Amino acid sequence: MRRSLAFGAAALALASGGVFWWFAGSDKEHAAAAANVAAKPALTVEAVSPQLLEWPRLLAANGNIAAWQEAVIGAEISNCRLTEVLVNVGDRVAKGQVLARIADDNIAADLAQSTAAVAEAEANLAEARFNAERARQLRAAGFYSPQQAQQSVSAEQAAVARLDAAKAHRQSDVVRLAQTQVRAPDAGVIAARTATVGSLTQPGQELFRLIRGGRLEWRAEVTAAELGQLRPGTAASITTPTGASVGGRVRTVAPTVDAATRNALVYVDLPAEAAGQGARAGTFARGRFELGSAPALTLPQSAVVLRDGFSYVFRLSGDGKVAQIKVELGRRLGDRVELVDGLDAKASVVASGAGFLSDGDSVRVVAGPAR
Repeated sequence: MRRSLAFGAAALALASGGVFWWFAGSDKEHAAAAANVAAKPALTVEAVSPQLLEWPRLLAANGNIAAWQEAVIGAEISNCRLTEVLVNVGDRVAKGQVLARIADDNIAADLAQSTAAVAEAEANLAEARFNAERARQLRAAGFYSPQQAQQSVSAEQAAVARLDAAKAHRQSDVVRLAQTQVRAPDAGVIAARTATVGSLTQPGQELFRLIRGGRLEWRAEVTAAELGQLRPGTAASITTPTGASVGGRVRTVAPTVDAATRNALVYVDLPAEAAGQGARAGTFARGRFELGSAPALTLPQSAVVLRDGFSYVFRLSGDGKVAQIKVELGRRLGDRVELVDGLDAKASVVASGAGFLSDGDSVRVVAGPAR
């Protein structure tokens, strides 16, 4: 009986030891498997280093496109009826081209009358000159008194004055007749038209508005601090509402700054073809001024991750792990971005796919194309 109990106790102890050994071995296997999983790289990545490139210095600005100069065209005579309008909005006209015609019947009659008055005054002057010459001869012969001779000379002078007055009146009628044709004061594009056939002309009434030379300009707004960077002749690039890019140059910089906004206007001349690329007077446009170039430390845009409103890159270390580094960015050009602070030129960072990484992750680096 005692032998049976001892044998049972020994068997139980042996079984307990086997179970303990099995659980201990199982924990070691699980720990090793977990270690293998942890050591496995999270992502295969390409490495890239910052490049020092010569980048253009650009100054962004906004503003309106406007006409270089607008000429307001009206009638120079009043209370006359418009009989014909020859142009419409958008038409390109030459200097001196007839834009509209005004009824000229009454003015033509006045001109005919003043022309006849000139002819009459010329005849009277011829007669007065003949009488004055005859009076001088008779006075020399002693047949005329000094008073009679002076009367003939005065009559001649009065006839000259009447002829001059008649010619001036005729010239006035010639000018008035010419004013019945409303002409363009300069070449350009008709921007507005209020002239209608049958309406009466009034003093100061606008009939047409002309963009002189068809020239447009971009009136960019810049801050007082930025104003000192701009000079006449500075190149600019404007994006029109249609998305086209138009080049231009600064014509002049405003001499004053608006006291309320602390902004100033910069006037940029646009080329003649700008209108065909979507530039229209009165439209809003964005643009950039080209201020030269300067070296910049750059990275591909794909290497930068935006998290919580800040920019980060993942720097590669020698042990195959990555470290999340906060960086400060500057200008952007194409698919590259400027590094202002946070990373040195010799660092190696993840080129793309960094959005899937976390600080301390293990990665496998493979060779990729130069960036």
